Amino acid sequence: NEKSNPPGKNCSNGPSRKCSGGFFSSADTFLAFIQFFFIYVGYTPYLRNYARRFFSMDKFLSCDWGTSSFRLRLVEAETLKVLEERKSEQGIAATHRLWQQTHSQDPKKKLKFYLDRVREHITALGKSYSGLKGIPLMFSGMASSSIGMMNLPYGTVPFHTDGRDIHTAFFRELEDWDNPLLLISGIQTDRDVMRGEETELVGLVSEMEEDDQDGIYVFPGTHSKHIKVESRKVTGFRTYMTGEFFELLSKKSILASSVEENTEFQLPKNREIFEQAVRQGAESNLLHASFGVRTNELFGKADKKENLHYLSGLLIGAELKELGQLKSAKIFLCCSSNLKSRYEAAFSSLGIHALKIFPAAWVDRAVVRGQIQIYHQAQKS
Repeated sequence: NEKSNPPGKNCSNGPSRKCSGGFFSSADTFLAFIQFFFIYVGYTPYLRNYARRFFSMDKFLSCDWGTSSFRLRLVEAETLKVLEERKSEQGIAATHRLWQQTHSQDPKKKLKFYLDRVREHITALGKSYSGLKGIPLMFSGMASSSIGMMNLPYGTVPFHTDGRDIHTAFFRELEDWDNPLLLISGIQTDRDVMRGEETELVGLVSEMEEDDQDGIYVFPGTHSKHIKVESRKVTGFRTYMTGEFFELLSKKSILASSVEENTEFQLPKNREIFEQAVRQGAESNLLHASFGVRTNELFGKADKKENLHYLSGLLIGAELKELGQLKSAKIFLCCSSNLKSRYEAAFSSLGIHALKIFPAAWVDRAVVRGQIQIYHQAQKS
């Protein structure tokens, strides 16, 4: 359903609409033309306002749809200020399961089914802000995956950190849908994939000096990513199932009865056992070391709440151990969640001091900056 631009013109419907080629090379040219013909009949103010609305939009919608979470933000285009946002635990995986339960796998209905879920959140935003009809909606994350609304092919490494190589699909018009869509795809190597972190990375480095970008960018999470940047290009990355293993071991294994929920990481005893486990995780066989969670409780070495931090430390230590061997590498910690303090402590425990920590607020808005950067790059092609 993607519609092409008229012959001889290259137009975008984004926050800064631009047209090249054809009769009018810019909005200003068009306005001058209109003014020339209508200045003597008093229509110029009306037509100028109409043309401005046609050529530019002051807001856009940013959607980061992950495997287990959904986040929609209304963004002011010029300043990238987030005006309003909606969050939900209705991630792509849960939406896909719902789709499988309620439909007969008709691919023609799949896109509409997913967009109807998004429509509910846009409607809620519209209660505070009017005029959302027609403004661009940008998707990154798992929306472009095989379990998402539409499966887009992966891009490959290397790719530029300004986003010029990232695959996208743009839909100016869709049946029964009011907003132009930009769908951003992911990246693959010969043995790894990611969707979402590539957009975050583009947003993170958007205001960095080019010579300062080289290093390894660590994105903690359910599936943590370590992304290597060299000469303004991503040359490789690795995925670590740290968060998912923690979920499985702490809730669905024999270790579940030896741990108990505990968010008080900063308590000295909790932090101490965590840092001890980080070092063990980096030095030991994880399959053996993880059984220590059970024996800690059996032998009275740690209570269940402390054991939760012990298990967390083992897994994070196993994830980071290879970085501890890269003595000269510059490492960037990219995290805005409660995992940030844990990873900071883990890096310190492993003696990794060549570390740059992005501010949590900067990381939190990285997706928004990355999406608009990729959007502008896509409009150039």
